[in-house]
Amino acid sequence: MNDHILDRDDLNRTSMEPILDGKFSFACHPGVPCFTECCSDLNLALTPYDVLRLKNRLRISSGQFLDRYTTDEIKHNCGLPVLMFKMKDDSKRTCPFVRPEGCTVYEDRPGGCRLYPVARAAKYVDGRVNERHFLVREQHCLGFQQKKEWVAREWMEDQGLDVYNEMNTLWMAINQGRGEWSTPPPITAEKLKMYFMACYNLDTFGKFVFESRLLRLFQIDKRIVSRIQADETELLKFGFQWLSFAIFGKKTMKPKKSIIKAKKRAMGLR
Repeated sequence: MNDHILDRDDLNRTSMEPILDGKFSFACHPGVPCFTECCSDLNLALTPYDVLRLKNRLRISSGQFLDRYTTDEIKHNCGLPVLMFKMKDDSKRTCPFVRPEGCTVYEDRPGGCRLYPVARAAKYVDGRVNERHFLVREQHCLGFQQKKEWVAREWMEDQGLDVYNEMNTLWMAINQGRGEWSTPPPITAEKLKMYFMACYNLDTFGKFVFESRLLRLFQIDKRIVSRIQADETELLKFGFQWLSFAIFGKKTMKPKKSIIKAKKRAMGLR
């Protein structure tokens, strides 16, 4: 369920298969005997938007969510950290949010859970997202015996994935955009901390934005400032924009002219 293009070897190692004719039959509800069995023993990577939705659903801070619901193991994607979800320490490694009657955070469940049993394989190339879709067929899943028919686009709309895919595409532009460089800038430990803060610890990033000199140093429209103050999704988008500038030096942010002039004077330039 990761956002990258899968090759033939990937497919051979998994239970994924192409969606024939673009259609499949599937349904998941308490009447299906295997209900919630797919909510155990997961290796689930969390996207920044997943963390935002879940921490707000639980009414806890980003830091509290990271401490309680993510592992110490941080996998890396293109040299950048990817956060992993912490399962319960029981025999089945059960999701902490699942109950016999279903998911307790269903409206704000992660994108990977929403997408299942579809896998979105996506790659960011030349400013565009190339994507393909596959079915994840697992032996325990009886949902495929249900008669409800879907095409991938209808399934994603029904599961509320549009905003997740939009946010993941913006995030992907940072992670996979490194390939646009013949020699990508080095990722220092300090830059990795910045990346982790802006992507996953949004409460701390908000303090950084509004309590540091950042807004005084850069040309940022007042309407944008108002939006990121009022809406954490907009703050996360701003975080992606900031990371593109701060880590990779892309021209997504412009210093104020007065700052540029002061810097030139300090360097003895006119």
